Amino acid sequence: MSDLTAVDVAVSPEAKFREYLMTQGMRLTTERETIVREVFASHEHFDADQLVSRLNQRTDGKRVSRSTVYRALAQLKDSGLLRAVARPNDREVYEHDYGYPQHDHLICNECGDLIEFVDDSLNEMLSRVAAQNGFRISAHRLEVYGKCANCCRPKRRQRKTDMI
Repeated sequence: MSDLTAVDVAVSPEAKFREYLMTQGMRLTTERETIVREVFASHEHFDADQLVSRLNQRTDGKRVSRSTVYRALAQLKDSGLLRAVARPNDREVYEHDYGYPQHDHLICNECGDLIEFVDDSLNEMLSRVAAQNGFRISAHRLEVYGKCANCCRPKRRQRKTDMI
């Protein structure tokens, strides 16, 4: 996790989701609103099971079924409010794509840790390459896979005398 801070947005995530749902002929149900509020309560990466667990731990009595969570996550992705980031274990995790600055990820193949970063020189390079090719960038997504600093540390070998 990084120190990315939220950016000011004119419209709340709930209102933005309501607008999207209206374009799809749907409405913002109490369950969907509960999900959106929980998702945007903090900026943490999460998977669907973690969200279901967080929602089931709520004490306000607002229960949401697992299938509703999965459908709502797909709708939030389609609406542009969330995006999925692939992890080495083939499990998608979600993050806010609304209300946070453009950023990229370093993803550890061993422990699955995600490191968010912003690098203006990367954005400048992408703009230069796009201009050279007559291309207009609407968005970009960079996921770099490798080993984090923790996993690169040499493993301490256990000596036989330590086992006695």
